[in-house]
Amino acid sequence: MNDFIEQLSAVLAQVIEPESGKDIIHLKMVRDIQLDASNSIQMKLYLPGNNYTHKDKLYSDIHSKVMAFAPEKSIHVHFVNQMSYAEAPNTTVPHINHIIAVASGKGGVGKSTVSVSLALALKALGFRVGLLDADLYGPSIPTMLGIQSLKPMVSNDQSKPKLIPIDVQGLHVVSIGNIIEPEQAVVLRGPRLAAIIKQFFNDTAWPALDYLIVDLPPGTGDIQLTLVQTIPLTGAVMVTTPQEVSYIDALKAANMFRLEQIAVPILGIIENMAWFEPEDAPGKKYFIFGEGAGEKLAIKTQSSLLGQIPIKEKLRILLDKGEAFSIDPEYLAIVSSIVSKLLKKITLRDLILSPTQVIQATP
Repeated sequence: MNDFIEQLSAVLAQVIEPESGKDIIHLKMVRDIQLDASNSIQMKLYLPGNNYTHKDKLYSDIHSKVMAFAPEKSIHVHFVNQMSYAEAPNTTVPHINHIIAVASGKGGVGKSTVSVSLALALKALGFRVGLLDADLYGPSIPTMLGIQSLKPMVSNDQSKPKLIPIDVQGLHVVSIGNIIEPEQAVVLRGPRLAAIIKQFFNDTAWPALDYLIVDLPPGTGDIQLTLVQTIPLTGAVMVTTPQEVSYIDALKAANMFRLEQIAVPILGIIENMAWFEPEDAPGKKYFIFGEGAGEKLAIKTQSSLLGQIPIKEKLRILLDKGEAFSIDPEYLAIVSSIVSKLLKKITLRDLILSPTQVIQATP
């Protein structure tokens, strides 16, 4: 069914909203597409207010496009009036369109490297991107971006001063690594961890963003729980190596997001350190950590394998030197392919699922 809805979304993207000149998929006017047992397409179309004058035209355009694409099906469009195209219950940071968690079950699988890579690839496509380093125990993103010595500024709003993300060539970054000293150990209990995560959203002056990538610590602890209690995640991307022990822990972490009371969609799996290919022997692959964990995790979580990233010595050197923006074209091509698939999954997620709800904290 997902393949059909992906094709249907491409058809609906040909329908233009007259006032903005943009398509109804881009504007997130289409939600909750379903194909029922009677072969009928059900969808909701969100309109910007009760006095919207182009309702009939949109219905006519949608009907003609869909019937040309799938004449054997019927279509029912349910109109929903609201003042904004986006339905997401995102009252904390309403100007951030999508919040993507990057998670793993085990440390040392390259999750932060993947987070930085995804953020840079999205930015290269022209999106407005933020990067939140929520790994409070081991913040490594400042090192990778070469901003260890920078301290975030605070707005001069006397009523409620806010942290201003560090602008790194257009990438907006917040990390506790830029607040504490590099050698300082972070020794925090649950309530304090929760307070810091909430501050990163409630007390931070994030600009308008298309995507905010949140680099989580490994596992299923207070930080993950606080995140889903604070903001509505669009979804999570799981990172694993091909190794069995990495797969086992990644599955546990993914299953936390999939709990009924949390219900954060798994957008896909990235298998990092998939193989090693020596520079002096191109084409020769060494599967140091084994094979298959990424695909197995995708099947188990009912998601898909977004891609495999090999071990690259050049990448390690660049990130250690804080030169993430100098990533070589071959690696960038791999990540760009992953991002292309991820964007399709996000679009599909928005079409067939309601926005994620912030879960209520329990004593």
